[in-house]
Amino acid sequence: MTKEELALEIIKRLKKEYPDADCTLDYDQAWKLLVSVRLAAQCTDARVNVVVQDLYARYPDVNALAAAEPEDIEAIVKPCGLGHSKARDISACMRMLRDQYDGKVPGDFDELLKLPGVGRKSANLIMGDVFRKPAIVTDTHCIRLTNRMGLVDNIKEPKKVEMALWKIIPPEEGSDFCHRLVMHGRDVCTARTKPYCDKCVLEDICPKNGVADPRE
Repeated sequence: MTKEELALEIIKRLKKEYPDADCTLDYDQAWKLLVSVRLAAQCTDARVNVVVQDLYARYPDVNALAAAEPEDIEAIVKPCGLGHSKARDISACMRMLRDQYDGKVPGDFDELLKLPGVGRKSANLIMGDVFRKPAIVTDTHCIRLTNRMGLVDNIKEPKKVEMALWKIIPPEEGSDFCHRLVMHGRDVCTARTKPYCDKCVLEDICPKNGVADPRE
């Protein structure tokens, strides 16, 4: 089985196991997803979803948040950790949206990367979830699972994992595939405990489980 064939089989099985692939950050506007994904660094999505309720109640749109002082933002988002740097980035990002993009989140990957606090992972998430364009979000779950599954060869650097996956994952499947990796990584192929291989839908094709490696 080639890596391409393995990737297609994994996609098919995870699609059946997790039919409702979606982002676990709550948002109803693109700018809110930008804020939440910045807050989610080293913080759980569940906590972010709670914290942003107070943030949006006080600052309900881009202009309001852009006008806020970083210190006031920090006071609200502090429970997410790294409050000072996150508040600084959120403030700068909202001000850039207000001043350069008429308050709207750009739908171009390179333009997204120009926004403060936005890296490739965040930009891909926006491209896939908001604009429904091809995207691969290389978060910790994606990196860990694709290495275990043999889709990438002991690569830990997010951008290198992303580039390797672009070669074998159909573009239209990338975004949902990454969401399903998050679900699978939380429930089955866990990081902090021993993976629950006995209940994994990929048990019989996973190289980590003693199955033939697709690279051989």
